[in-house]
Amino acid sequence: MSTARRAQWIALLVPLALLGGAYGFQLIGHLYPCEMCWWQRYPHFAALGVAALAFLVKPGVTRNLLVLLAGALIAVSGAIGVFHAGVEYHWWPGITPCTSTAKLGGSPADVLAAIMKAPIIRCDVPQWTFAGISLAGFNAIVSLGGAAAVFALVARRSRI
Repeated sequence: MSTARRAQWIALLVPLALLGGAYGFQLIGHLYPCEMCWWQRYPHFAALGVAALAFLVKPGVTRNLLVLLAGALIAVSGAIGVFHAGVEYHWWPGITPCTSTAKLGGSPADVLAAIMKAPIIRCDVPQWTFAGISLAGFNAIVSLGGAAAVFALVARRSRI
């Protein structure tokens, strides 16, 4: 497999795997995402779309640019993950302290009841860790590593 093709696959599989893991923890593990968790997902959604689009384009400059854009979006998610992990480890204050998962709609009484029943998910408290690393930390590690791999493979391809 060529280096350009490897970069393309990494740009597709990293956000796919991380979003799959996030939704697995959410839907199977019942770990509700906080606001900053959602912020980390948005660039992965975009990277997934851009990387998929790269598979529909003929090899060349446009495909390389799409793969690089996907890599940049993955890196953005990783940077947000670094920020979020820092908030969880109390290295710096967060922008937002918590998020509610309430489904709003209906009468004011229904909205209030939904808010009161919904769990409040704090951004500064990790819900799950492994070896002292939170999900935000794992997103940072995998995203920044994946983005670095994409950039290195594309740069290597351009030198050949």
